[in-house]
Amino acid sequence: MMPQGYERHTRRSPLTDPWEPLFARETADAVQLALEIREAHCNARGFAHGGLISSLADNAMGMSAVRRARQQPGAEKASAVTVSLTLDFIDVARIGDCVAFCPTVLKVGRTLAYTDCRVVCGERLIARGSATFRML
Repeated sequence: MMPQGYERHTRRSPLTDPWEPLFARETADAVQLALEIREAHCNARGFAHGGLISSLADNAMGMSAVRRARQQPGAEKASAVTVSLTLDFIDVARIGDCVAFCPTVLKVGRTLAYTDCRVVCGERLIARGSATFRML
């Protein structure tokens, strides 16, 4: 079951299309993503694949950094590319689990942005990550 406040994510890409449906919740400071784990999201052992978790964490952190940057005068068309991405995998998610990607924007500067992300399944921490983005 999807956590409260999430709606269908409207930003589509060829990478994430096979993972649909994805869900998003916008807060004042971030764009959170979520999905229910299906067989197509899993590795051979039946756990959510690390590549899926990494990609969606990167996506949530990047969108959040851009959202924050666009709040600054003159930066309404800001965008970002990933410079560095690090994840620590703590636990596993299985088919039927709802996994949420909860980023925090630490700082957005003129050229770089720094973010953290918690990947959770209910109260369980699945992964934690951080990323640096080059602001364009």
